[in-house]
Amino acid sequence: MAKSKKQEELEQQLAELTGDLQRTRADFENYRKRVEIEKTIAREAGQSSAILKLLPVVDNIERAITYTPDEIKDNKWVQSIAGLVKNLEKSLESLNLKRIDANPGSDFDPDLHEAIQFDDEAAGDKEVIAEELQAGYTLSGRPIRHAMVKVTKK
Repeated sequence: MAKSKKQEELEQQLAELTGDLQRTRADFENYRKRVEIEKTIAREAGQSSAILKLLPVVDNIERAITYTPDEIKDNKWVQSIAGLVKNLEKSLESLNLKRIDANPGSDFDPDLHEAIQFDDEAAGDKEVIAEELQAGYTLSGRPIRHAMVKVTKK
C-alpha cells in the first residue's frame, strides 16, 4: 500500500521533531551536569576561602601555646586554650582539612612544601625538611596552603 504524500510529509515532520527532542534532551542533560560541576567548584572555593581566613588564627594560637612560660603551663586557663586548638583542629578535619606532614627528617616535596630557607652547607643527595616554619594544609587532598619549611640535605 503506497503512502500518500501527506502521510510521507507527516512521517518526515515526526522524524525531525523526534530528532529535535533528542538533541534538546541531550543539551539539557549536558547543561545539568555542567551546573552541578560549577556548583561543586563554587562550594569548594567558598570553603577554601573561609578556611584560609581561619588558618592565621590557628597559627597564632599554636604559637602562643608553644611559647607559654613554663611556670603557667599547668594553669587551667592555659590548658583550656590548648584544648580549644584541638577542638578547632577536629572541626577543620571534619571539613576534609588535613595538616601537611613537615616533620624534621621527612622528604621535601615541592608539591606540598615551600622552601623558605636552604642549608647550603649540608652534604647529601636527598633534600629533607630541617624545620617547619609554618604549617601547611590540604583540603580534600589538594594543598590550599603549602607548608613553609627549612630544607637541608641528607
